[in-house]
Amino acid sequence: MGQHLQQVNLKNIKITDKLFGQYVKKVSEKIIPHQWNILNDQIEDTEPSYCIRNFRIAAGELEGERLGVVFLDTDLYKWLEAVAFSIAGGYGKEYESLADETINLVGRAQEEDGYLNTYFTVNAPEKKWTNLVEGHELYTAGHMIEAAVAYYNATGKDAFLNIARKNADLISRVFGRGEGQIKGYPGHQEIELALVKLYRVTGQKSYLETAKYFIEERGQEPNYFKQEIESRGGMEFFPDQLANLDMEYAQAHKPVKEQDTAEGHAVRVVYMLSAMADLAEEYEDKEMLEACKRIWNNAVNCRMYITGGIGSSGFRERFTTDYDLPNNTNYSETCASVGLMMTGQRLASATGDAGYYDIVERALYNTVLAGINIEGDRYFYVNPLEVVPRLCTSHTYMDHVKAVRQKWFGVACCPPNVARTLASLGQYIYAQDEKALYIHMFISSTVNTVIKGRKLELEMDSSLLQDGTVTITAQVNRAAELKIRIPGYASDTTCLVNGELVAGEKTSDNYLKLWLSEGGHEIKLDFHVKPRWVAANDEVRADAGKAALVKGPLVYCLEEADNGDLLSQVYVDANVAVKEDEPVEALAGEIPSLTYPGIRVSNTGLDEKLYGELRRETRPVMLKAVPYCQWNNRGEGEMLVWQKVRA
Repeated sequence: MGQHLQQVNLKNIKITDKLFGQYVKKVSEKIIPHQWNILNDQIEDTEPSYCIRNFRIAAGELEGERLGVVFLDTDLYKWLEAVAFSIAGGYGKEYESLADETINLVGRAQEEDGYLNTYFTVNAPEKKWTNLVEGHELYTAGHMIEAAVAYYNATGKDAFLNIARKNADLISRVFGRGEGQIKGYPGHQEIELALVKLYRVTGQKSYLETAKYFIEERGQEPNYFKQEIESRGGMEFFPDQLANLDMEYAQAHKPVKEQDTAEGHAVRVVYMLSAMADLAEEYEDKEMLEACKRIWNNAVNCRMYITGGIGSSGFRERFTTDYDLPNNTNYSETCASVGLMMTGQRLASATGDAGYYDIVERALYNTVLAGINIEGDRYFYVNPLEVVPRLCTSHTYMDHVKAVRQKWFGVACCPPNVARTLASLGQYIYAQDEKALYIHMFISSTVNTVIKGRKLELEMDSSLLQDGTVTITAQVNRAAELKIRIPGYASDTTCLVNGELVAGEKTSDNYLKLWLSEGGHEIKLDFHVKPRWVAANDEVRADAGKAALVKGPLVYCLEEADNGDLLSQVYVDANVAVKEDEPVEALAGEIPSLTYPGIRVSNTGLDEKLYGELRRETRPVMLKAVPYCQWNNRGEGEMLVWQKVRA
C-alpha cells in the first residue's frame, strides 16, 4: 500500500487559472451570497428552502413545523464548508462573522446529549435512529462533521468542531456491536468518510473505529435494512420506492469486501468507496483496498460516461448494468461526479498511483463544471450528453432532464456540493508526503510548503487547454523531490529543466520524478495534447457508429447556437483534420473552439408526413464544437456529444 498523501494547506495555495480562477472567485463573489439568500428564502421564483427557518425552529426561537426534505440540513452544512474553504483560500474572509453566527445557531439547535437533526428534533423526536434506511440522520451528521473540520482548519476556531465532536461521541455510543447498541448503518453513506476526517484532526480513535464498524457491518446477515423495514411495516419517507426496493440500491446486498460491481445509487457508491479507501490506509487493510479497487474499476471501465458522469438511470439515480450508457435519458448526477473525484483522490493516495487522477480530472473538467453556469447562479442536477429542449417535458420519460440550468431544487444537494468542491480545488492540484511535493492537475496556481525542512515555492502557469504546455517555476532552499503526474491523454511528454532536456524518472505509477537542487528552477512540460476522436466499446449500443471529440481532459460538444438545430442529422469524417479555432467570447477560460467539416443528411419530400419514401439529401457543413462543461451558457438549445461517423 502506498504512503498516505497529505493535503497541502489550502492557505498556501492560490488559484490563478484562466478557467478555474473565474469559478473559484465566483464562489466567494456570487455563489456563497446567492446560496445564503436561497437558504433564507430570499430569492423570488425559486422553490423555498426552509433551511435557516428549520434551524431556528429546532433552536426554539421560532414556532412551526419543520419543512422540506428530511436531509435538508446538509444544504447549510455544505454552504458552511464552502465558506471555510473560501476563507482558507483567501477569498471569503468577509463571511467569517456570518459563518460564526450561523454556527452558533447550529449549536443552539443541538440537543444536550449531542443529537443534531432539525427534522427529528422538531417533527419526530420519538423516531430518532429508527429509520436508518430513509431518515438520513447519519448522512446529515456526516456533512456537519465535514464542515466543522474544514472550518477548524481554515480559522482555528473550535466551536463548530466541538459541536461535531459532541454529535460524533453520541453516534459512537449509539451504534456498534456492543450490548445495548444499535447494530445498524446509514442508508446513505457519508458519515464514514466524515468520521475519518474527524479522527485525523482530533486523534480520537473511537471516530475511526465507528467509521470502520459502519463499513464492515453493511450487508451482513441478518440484513439490518430488511429487518428495519419489516418492523416498521414499510417505507416512511419514500413509500413509492417499496415496490422496487432492493438491497443493491444502498450497497447492502452483501458485505462490502465481497462486492465486485458498482450497484445502486451512484452517490452512495462513491461516498462508500471514499471511506473504504481511507480505512484501507488507516488500518493497512489490503482486503478492503482490493474491494474498493474492484468496485471502482467496474464503475469507471464499464459504467461511466466519457464526461465522468456515473449513474445512468433516471430511475432512482442509480447504476444499471455494464455498458448501459444512454446519452439523452441518463442521470449522471453532479454529486456523483464530485464523489468520483473524492474517491479517485483517495485511491491515488492509498495506492501511490497517479493514474486515478485521470478520472478525477475527467469528472472535474466535464460533469462537475457543467453543474454550474459561468455566472454562478444556475445549476444542473442531471447531466445528459444529448439534449433536445422540446423533448424535455414534464410527465414523460425525459422529465428528469432539464434543458437549462435551474435556480435551485427541492432536493438541492448538488449546488452546495459544487461550491465546496471548487472552493477546495487546491487539494486536488497538490499533495505532499515526507519526501516530495506532488502535482496532480495542471491548473495555474501558486503553492508554498515545507517538507522535512525543505521549503518549496512553486508557480504553475498552465496552457494545457490551449497548447498542451505547462511551465513551473520553483524555488527551493534545499534539494527537494517533485513528482509530476503524467496524464493518460499525453501522447508524449517532453520535460525541460532550466532549458535542458531531462528524461527524469517516469515511475510505473504514472509520475515523472525530478530532483531539484537548491535554488531556482524552470520546468517546462509539453504533453503534446491535440484534438482527437474517441470511440466507445462496441457493447455501448448508444454510441455505435459514433465518436466523441476530446482534447486533453476536455470533452467537446456541438451546440445549436453554433450549428443550428436537428443535430441528429450531422455526420463527421473522423479522418479529417480538426482545427483549433478562436475561443467563443461568451464562454470562460479562453479555451479554443474546434472546427471541422461534416455533412447533414436529411430526407426530402415528406413535408408534413410522418413517414414516406427514403430520399436522402446531403449537404456539407462546417461544425464548431465547444467544451461540454460550458454548454447552455448562451441560451436554450440542442446539445450533442456523440456524433455519427461517416462510414
